[in-house]
Amino acid sequence: MRIQLPIVGVDGAAHHGGRAALTCRFRCGDACFHEVPNTSANPYVGDVVAGALSRRTVMRAAAVVTAAAAVGASATVAAPEASAVGGHRGDRGARGLRFAPVAPNTADTVTIPDGYAQNVVIRWGEPILRGAPAFDPDRQTAEAQAGQFGYNNDFLALLPLHGEPHRQILVANHEYTDEVLMFRGYDPENPTRQQVEVAWAAHGLSAVVVEEDRRSGKLTPVPRHPLNRRVTATTEFRVTGPAAGSELLRTSADPTGRKVLGTLNNCSGGVTPWGTTLHGEENFNQYFAHATRATDKRYGLGSGATERKWERFDRRFDVAQEPNEPHRFGWVVELDPYDPTAAPRKRTALGRFKHEGATVRLTGDGRPVVYSGDDERFDYFYKFVGSKRMRKGAGRAVREHNLSLLDEGTLYVARLTGDSPAIEIDGTGKLPADGEFDGSGEWIPLATATAHGAVSHVEGMSAEEVFVFTRLAGDKVGATKMDRPEDIEPNPHTGKVYVALTNNSNRGVGSNPKPDEANPRVANKHGQILELTEHRGRADSERFAWSLFLVAGDPDDPATYFAGFPKDQVSPISCPDNVAFDPHGNLWISTDGNALGHHDGLFGVATRGDRRGELKQFLTMPKGAETCGPLVQDRRVLVSVQHPGEIDGATAEKPLSAWPDGPGRINRPAVVAVWRADGRDIGI
Repeated sequence: MRIQLPIVGVDGAAHHGGRAALTCRFRCGDACFHEVPNTSANPYVGDVVAGALSRRTVMRAAAVVTAAAAVGASATVAAPEASAVGGHRGDRGARGLRFAPVAPNTADTVTIPDGYAQNVVIRWGEPILRGAPAFDPDRQTAEAQAGQFGYNNDFLALLPLHGEPHRQILVANHEYTDEVLMFRGYDPENPTRQQVEVAWAAHGLSAVVVEEDRRSGKLTPVPRHPLNRRVTATTEFRVTGPAAGSELLRTSADPTGRKVLGTLNNCSGGVTPWGTTLHGEENFNQYFAHATRATDKRYGLGSGATERKWERFDRRFDVAQEPNEPHRFGWVVELDPYDPTAAPRKRTALGRFKHEGATVRLTGDGRPVVYSGDDERFDYFYKFVGSKRMRKGAGRAVREHNLSLLDEGTLYVARLTGDSPAIEIDGTGKLPADGEFDGSGEWIPLATATAHGAVSHVEGMSAEEVFVFTRLAGDKVGATKMDRPEDIEPNPHTGKVYVALTNNSNRGVGSNPKPDEANPRVANKHGQILELTEHRGRADSERFAWSLFLVAGDPDDPATYFAGFPKDQVSPISCPDNVAFDPHGNLWISTDGNALGHHDGLFGVATRGDRRGELKQFLTMPKGAETCGPLVQDRRVLVSVQHPGEIDGATAEKPLSAWPDGPGRINRPAVVAVWRADGRDIGI
């Protein structure tokens, strides 16, 4: 099944993993070339295995109990995985994954399996609001962009639109801007005010109604629909939760500390059970200049000018003038797509860090649990357990109640313990003697927010400080340093939680933390997927068991692992980033920065049954593009093709990719839909 291309060496001086230096400049401000922000002395997993051998029996027993609870909870939800031959062209595979895998490649197109079709749903610059003009790359204005689909779409959600058959609301994040690819004649040292204001308008979020072709999976936007909306870097937001009004959030423009202009670097996100969307503000640090405080350094802010030079045009991006403005970013944003007049809200109870995203499940009694990763080398992952129950219904009072659910509850950070002796974790990725990278873990409480105030659980920090400087709180309680925690997604069938750890080329290098059982490779350039099982299957538990579900890379490399599935029957994968589940409980993984010498892609992998660990590539990206925002439905797969043509040396005048509009045309990030040409369900 597996088709392997030659592995291309990566020049570490110019790239991180398989990522172009251009990406590093504009997406994260060259974060991977700067000093690691986390200099705490927290123990790593290999340091906390005292008594590991005696604990192993207990762990195995706990895992059996937990697995039994999970099976009991999901027995009525899904049937066992089928292994009989079936599906398109006789291809074998788990239900939902019966397609001929796409071979790794470097083609300048979205490559999909035989028997499937695709369309570009919407591109950067297409008008979605009434009065917005058609896109013209040579006549861009902030006013026009504020009515057009934004740049570098990432997270995607589709929400039902009741009363309008075959229509849904598409919500997209717009993470960052590539000015050198957007503007002809762009001078990085001297951007114009117009270019800066267009970039402000190209950030943020879009909500646009889309219509389905009944005969296929094709989607087309419905421009000027009353629910269409743009949220930009200058839209007014409400700050809610325990840090709202804090002195740490007050600025000269907002002495209340309760209003913020805009949202920046929205990466992944989630959909709530009450019908809103969540959006994680990730690499916000790169937009702020002249920072000198230790707290700023812990968040990766630099002391010099920024790449985009926004501080020249708005003082709020100059920390020397507005020291609290950075504290107003790095939050989870909640948007109500059904009310285009409602101010989006920044939820401070979920903590401030580089949120890759935020995904929600409910406890048995209906309280929200939100998982989120901090996308930084040697940083942590978190969960929030709400204290208020979701209400069912459609009335205004119910809606307002549910819109307050993320303001009260307890924020936790994860600490992991390996169950193998440290000597068995040698940094090569070789499995320990028990045959698994696994162990136990605990959720350490950081702070609790209530309607009457907030309480810190971290010695030496107030509750406000915990929520605003959450990374420092994690440092103090000894959270586990991970290899870039990104998207986190609970499996709706089993309740198990999957954490994408993209890579960490600094692991075990120099004085940086050594490999441990959860992060087992030195100079880890391919990443891994961690599978977490909450104790007794309870989402609000403070204990969990964990194991590495996938250790990514070339299957021919002995350092890789695919949940025990035969490695000669899987696709190669590198740098897992966003994850999602299909209706059958298969995990779908998009990649960012493939370090194997071929383009990023989207992969499906079975999480249970006799094909557990069978991983198959579904599509690949064009030149320079990253796979984002996967959304897998019965009959359709949606992906964001982010930053096509983002290749070192590319400019708006000389694009190095021809996608999506042909040679010589400006590259435009876009959303792509894929479906089976025969109209049947995906992978059946």
